[in-house]
Amino acid sequence: MTDFYMRPLDMKNGAVDLTHGAGGRATAQLIHDVFGRHFTNAWLDEGHDGALLPPMTRPVAVSCDGHVVRPLFFPGGDIGRLSVAGTVNDVAMCGARPLYLTASFILEEGFPLKDLDAVVASMAKTCEEAGVAIVTGDTKVVERGHGDGVYIAISGIGEKISEGTISGRAARPGDAVLISGTMGDHGTAILSFREGMSFGTTVESDCAPLNEMVEAVLSAAPHVHVLRDPTRGGLAATLNEIASQSNVGILLEESTVPVRPEVRSACEFLGLDPLYVANEGKMIVIVPEDEADAALAAMRASPYGENAARIGRVTDDSDVPVGMVEMVTLMGGRRTESRLVAAAQPVSVSTPLGVKSDV
Repeated sequence: MTDFYMRPLDMKNGAVDLTHGAGGRATAQLIHDVFGRHFTNAWLDEGHDGALLPPMTRPVAVSCDGHVVRPLFFPGGDIGRLSVAGTVNDVAMCGARPLYLTASFILEEGFPLKDLDAVVASMAKTCEEAGVAIVTGDTKVVERGHGDGVYIAISGIGEKISEGTISGRAARPGDAVLISGTMGDHGTAILSFREGMSFGTTVESDCAPLNEMVEAVLSAAPHVHVLRDPTRGGLAATLNEIASQSNVGILLEESTVPVRPEVRSACEFLGLDPLYVANEGKMIVIVPEDEADAALAAMRASPYGENAARIGRVTDDSDVPVGMVEMVTLMGGRRTESRLVAAAQPVSVSTPLGVKSDV
């Protein structure tokens, strides 16, 4: 009898079917030909339903993320790169070094195997870039029409490397507010590509793992108070959350917030503010003033931080009300950057700008 594994999947013309989620030979073949081929490592290759990991000597950081995006492939990335980078970044924002990931796939019947293979290959490449390993996972298949091709849920585990406490509750008056690059790239790329709109050039997602940059910043500025990646809701929503958690005000300078010209043009056309548009490869750093220049230099030394900038400062109640974010405009006036209510956003825009379903 021909060995089962000698009959590989038809990666060019084949598609996911319900048998791939039934736990039998078809499931084993899918795991062998796709996931096992790209994700191979000592933990995963054991073939268990879990993984026994080496002990850690420092506090453990954990994060989980559910990733959905339409389209699955977009300028600058795909759902695979997005899922790995997003979880790596969430662990890194805890002041930790990401080490291990778990991955759960919800596949829709009829999803092309070549697209699944491309997604998994992209995940493996991003894992290699970030220095992390997918050590265990799971696959389920739902009936045609009950999914959107593929949903990916990732959990990340890492080890704390910062000496101090890094938290959204740790911002202090006098701290500098830094950002690692241009705002709104990811959400604008998704929306414009999905809707088939062109703005003179292709807007690309900034989707990227930032853990190496985080380590460089923590080495240069060991007393960082806050690290946060401004994903859903963008810069404005994230800073509002930090201001509320820390009981401080935050004052921004509009002239210093970096936005690519093509992103600004697209947002003006769509009636959006780039400060509220999602990012997937940027981070906010709130740091004591005396370490701000060192942190900024560390960010700019990274290929993902070339456009890093100082964009504002943390204030007390005498300047900006506690829990509020205000902007000094180009005209010299001030406006409040409020946290948007989701229902106030256009329905057609909320999904592509969200791109993730984590809570």
